[in-house]
Amino acid sequence: MKQVTHRRGPASDSAAAPQAVRDRYPDALRAGALLVVVFGHWIATLPRLENGLMTTTDHLLLVWTGAGVLTWLLQVVPLFVFVSAAVSADGAQHRLDQGQRQLHWWAGRALGLARPTVTYLAVLVAFVLLAAYTGGRLLGPLNHSLTVHLWFLMMLLGVQALLPLSVWADNRWGLKAVAGLLLIAAAVDLLRAGISTPGELLELGTRVTANGGGIGWLNAAVVWLLPQQLGIAWKRGRFSGLGCGLALLLLGLVWLAAAVASGYPVAMVDGAFGVPSNLLPPTLALVGVMWVQVGAALTFEAPVRRLLERRRIDRTVTILGALGMPLYLWHKLAELPAAWLGERLGLPIDAGIPGEVGFWLGRLWWIALCIVAVAPVMIAVVTFEMRRKRDVVSATAAPVILAGGAALLGGIVASLALGALPGAIFGLAGVAAASWLLRVHPQPPVSALDASLSKQKEVESSPL
Repeated sequence: MKQVTHRRGPASDSAAAPQAVRDRYPDALRAGALLVVVFGHWIATLPRLENGLMTTTDHLLLVWTGAGVLTWLLQVVPLFVFVSAAVSADGAQHRLDQGQRQLHWWAGRALGLARPTVTYLAVLVAFVLLAAYTGGRLLGPLNHSLTVHLWFLMMLLGVQALLPLSVWADNRWGLKAVAGLLLIAAAVDLLRAGISTPGELLELGTRVTANGGGIGWLNAAVVWLLPQQLGIAWKRGRFSGLGCGLALLLLGLVWLAAAVASGYPVAMVDGAFGVPSNLLPPTLALVGVMWVQVGAALTFEAPVRRLLERRRIDRTVTILGALGMPLYLWHKLAELPAAWLGERLGLPIDAGIPGEVGFWLGRLWWIALCIVAVAPVMIAVVTFEMRRKRDVVSATAAPVILAGGAALLGGIVASLALGALPGAIFGLAGVAAASWLLRVHPQPPVSALDASLSKQKEVESSPL
């Protein structure tokens, strides 16, 4: 039986041939997007204090409607999917050529995400139990904030499960596969809106977001498959260059302007549930963000590649790449000690609303506290990850892999729906079960593992 081996890092990928010099530009894109996500999440969290103590939190989008435009830059999930597809395309093609089962590869990806997520949820459960015992006050205001970011892991694994199909589609149709997905996404929104006359297209966004999810949930797959299909095409040189980048940037801005004019929400992320949304489920408006981000990636490729020739910058990108999964998982937890420090030091982390004196100064204090708080957390997490067993062979039996995937999905959904309390408790049970199911029992000896790695010429490829 074939074995897929999870190596150090969030996930592993197979390569068709001995590796050439690693292309650092996708790594730089991923590192930049990661920083945008981390700082964007911190900026969006607004602590609310009474008598110097945090009692609740607001979301920036709920108190400042103008912040919606900022999400055109801060919603970088399309860029993550685009880059992940680009760096994984060659490995997927190799497995197709060799007739290898893609499910085994996906098991390695899922295991690579499940293991560090188990650690995060275990620590979160410890906080939850401590708070329940001591009457901890800070957990309540940040309850859902501590698990909401896990949705990205669920979405990414779902899209990556369809990577072989995307590679096959690119082989057969090239960029026409992108056009096909775009037509499907448009048809879904048109059906969701109930468009019957051309004139109603002027209110497409209003009608789409007023009709709930329904058929629109088909776009939860189609819209996220678009950047994956585009990433494969970019990797294979089907489009490139400054001119193409500028054209995509212009297309994206025009697309977003037209979407907003037709009634789609300005914001590309959600500040609360139950409000008109471009994310739950994804809409055509979100595709405009993809055009902007892919266009920017092409437009700035040449100057960024020149910067990467500098050793210091290249080293920074390497470090951020290594810290990708830990930083993404743990940056939200830093909000707990940051709030505690802000209270104890009497800092203006509750700065009111935009437009008031000191609002942005308060944001700077809050970000500074989050940075201070996340640093020791990252040191502890990285130390733990380096000491744990890093080479784990993933499962090979399809029923076991499917059961592990279902457990992982269930654990993440529980954490998302219920927040840290009690969601992290149920989530830990599901994700821990997934981590156990998605690996071979018993694990082979180290010598056999090394031979397997050498045979498969495995390459680490982080989705984060």
